[in-house]
Amino acid sequence: MLKYINKNKSLQNRFIKYVQIDTQADPLSSTSPSSIKQLDLGKVLVSELLELGITDAHLDEYGYVYATIPSNTTKKVPVICFCSHMDTSPDCSGYQVKPIVHQNYQGEDLILPDDHSVVLRMKEHPDLKAQIGNDIITASGTTLLGADNKAGLAEIMEAAGFLMQHPELKHGTIKILFTPDEEIGRGVDKVDLEKLGADFAYTVDGETLGSIEDETFSADGAVLTIKGQSAHPGFAKGKMESAIKILSDVISSLPADCLSPESTDSKEGFIHPVSISGSVEQAEGRFILRAFNDEELTANGELLDATVQNIIEDFPNSTYELEIFEQYRNMKQVLDQYPKVIQYGIEAIKRTGIVPKKQSIRGGTDGSRLSFMGLPCPNIFAGEHAFHGKQEWASVQDMEKAVETIVNIAAIWEENA
Repeated sequence: MLKYINKNKSLQNRFIKYVQIDTQADPLSSTSPSSIKQLDLGKVLVSELLELGITDAHLDEYGYVYATIPSNTTKKVPVICFCSHMDTSPDCSGYQVKPIVHQNYQGEDLILPDDHSVVLRMKEHPDLKAQIGNDIITASGTTLLGADNKAGLAEIMEAAGFLMQHPELKHGTIKILFTPDEEIGRGVDKVDLEKLGADFAYTVDGETLGSIEDETFSADGAVLTIKGQSAHPGFAKGKMESAIKILSDVISSLPADCLSPESTDSKEGFIHPVSISGSVEQAEGRFILRAFNDEELTANGELLDATVQNIIEDFPNSTYELEIFEQYRNMKQVLDQYPKVIQYGIEAIKRTGIVPKKQSIRGGTDGSRLSFMGLPCPNIFAGEHAFHGKQEWASVQDMEKAVETIVNIAAIWEENA
């Protein structure tokens, strides 16, 4: 079988180009995409897809990129989509990213030049143990890198180029979907699944080499609004009930040794305050609730409500409103009904010569919501690590294996049709 080769460093060159385009999502914006600068990368991707000979590549009004690699087989093969997101996290700046390639990594501390306090140490990044001799890409210390998810973009683009250049490698119709605003939970809000026309999909947005993920958190969001009683602070005795302090009491009363991101791992869920704002008269807290099954997720919401009720009893002139709303659900509920999607992904990874790792995501992907929208969609590795922060890094060699995996998935669906 033909094997992908990273000729002239084309993969890392694509990746380096993409990460230098600022695409940070804006959670406070109501537009789609949330930041107009995401369209800058979308236009570049469409141009490159057209250069590859993919004639229907286009960017729609909401910032989604769609493209089709036509089938080159006489078999009737399910239509497979590969998906990555263009935006980067609002948690850390993505402006003026300066990517650095650390060639032939030998286990040393990687001290980033623009801020020497930002250091990648193997003891803090255990996945670096598997990277001896590989080429590691980081930012310079003042921004995130953007490997989440521009590694996936570069890998899908490389795989698309390889498939277009090698028609002797048989495959069915392949769809490409690049989404905006995944990092703020809106990645598939405006996707046109009828236009996409795929039967199954794979997001390329995972971490460790060889991983394939068929399970995510189930997720809710919550907005807690406290309405207190304002008074002049010089004459407030017995009158003032500060909404800020009430909200602070609620947050400090939530469990710290469990049900918190800082104290949980594996299949443990949490209640996490992500922002607070307001004044003495009214304050608002936004939370995310996470669990791997819906019953535990409901219980987390009930615990938050009970905590608020317990605190507010001490403030007779204050009230609260708690809105809990669905964000996404554990995609395993859908994917268990379509075992071939995972089986073919695992086989594709095996064909690259590495050991597949089927695991769960302590988070979500576009695939979570796509699965419940009728497009079963697990997640495969992209080689991105320590995302959403200045220590983010990616491995060129792991990214090459991701490209191979994408190509193998396309071939395996055709073989088994």
